[in-house]
Amino acid sequence: MTDTPIPNRRRFLIGAGGALVAAPALANSGASPGNPANQPPKVPEWSQFLGDGVAVRAYGKPSEHEAHVIRRDVQWLTASRESSVSFTPIHALDGSITPNGLCFERHHAGIAEVDPVDHRLMIHGLVDKPLIFTMEDLMRLPRVNVPYFCECAANSGMEWRGAQLNGAQFTHGMVHCVMYTGTPLRLLLEMAGLKPNAEWLLLEGADAAAMTRSVPMQKALDDVLIAWRMNGEMLRPENGYPVRAVIPGWEANMWVKWLRRIAVGDRPWYHREETSKYTDLMADGNARKFTFVMDAKSVITSPSPQAPINHAGGFTVLSGLAWSGRGRIAGVDVSLDGGRNWQHARLDGPVWDKALTRFYFEFDWDGRPLLLQSRATDETGYVQPTKDALRAVRGENSIYHQNGIQTWHVAPSGEVENVEVS
Repeated sequence: MTDTPIPNRRRFLIGAGGALVAAPALANSGASPGNPANQPPKVPEWSQFLGDGVAVRAYGKPSEHEAHVIRRDVQWLTASRESSVSFTPIHALDGSITPNGLCFERHHAGIAEVDPVDHRLMIHGLVDKPLIFTMEDLMRLPRVNVPYFCECAANSGMEWRGAQLNGAQFTHGMVHCVMYTGTPLRLLLEMAGLKPNAEWLLLEGADAAAMTRSVPMQKALDDVLIAWRMNGEMLRPENGYPVRAVIPGWEANMWVKWLRRIAVGDRPWYHREETSKYTDLMADGNARKFTFVMDAKSVITSPSPQAPINHAGGFTVLSGLAWSGRGRIAGVDVSLDGGRNWQHARLDGPVWDKALTRFYFEFDWDGRPLLLQSRATDETGYVQPTKDALRAVRGENSIYHQNGIQTWHVAPSGEVENVEVS
């Protein structure tokens, strides 16, 4: 299967018979047979000579045989690659934590290459004591380690008007989940001392766009982090090195990278200082604003268009991810027949607050076509809706906050396609 996104607007009608499967046992793989000279009873070539010693690969990299597992972009999405996005290859990953080198990127002026020695974080405005922190100052403060997902508000946005991109990486890949290390923002604000009328913050980045976003004080004092590490190592430049804001459960455009300034005020900034805020245009011309929270969502990552079924039938593992900006995932249901029948998936690994959760569903596939769907429920009781249910309320004008149920069509050949059901 190609990794190139394929425009697709096919719509499938669910037949009366559905597509339930019940064939037992494992089947032979349809994968490449490889090189017989390296397979039993032969001694493979890599067992016949010494390999590299320690410290030859001073910073470890994936095997050369995994070179296809990379972030990819869709060049026609934007006019400039400096103000664009690359997508996490979620179809090729497992577990809940995203490797640092595969976390999706979204930039407004390209990657800022910041010297941490010269970088400063300023806090000013409606505070008793304006402060300026060096990176050494920040890293001397009390710290916490917390896993959170980060999702662009436009993730899956192309799907508002129908099936568009053929691959989970492209439909749902503007999301990642890492273990952040940093200091709670409330500690910094306590050090500065908030005036009684302090209600909003303006966060500003050090990139060429001077990316700025307004954050309400209630959220800032709750769980916002000022983070400098991801998965144990320092932030990558494309993810905000040396310091960024982490706004758990809220849309990623507010997670200001290369953070240099926090202004404290009594109202949100709109015009001169803050760049255009994301809004959701409704069918009647009105717009939803301050839609900060990312609602419960899920997607089957395998099988999917970039991860087809490569065996003729038998035991099959379905895998996917679920997440919610309102808390933990309480459960995930999967359907093999486009939503006619649902069964509980198995949540595996840690189920963290506002973090990606891995789910599995094992079944026997008899080679018949499938219409795969997943449906997440979070701890508040919110149930992931269908795309049609979302469109009935919000129309098709927006490109943000599309968390509808995704459908993959599995052909008898094992190939998978992005479709919609009616």
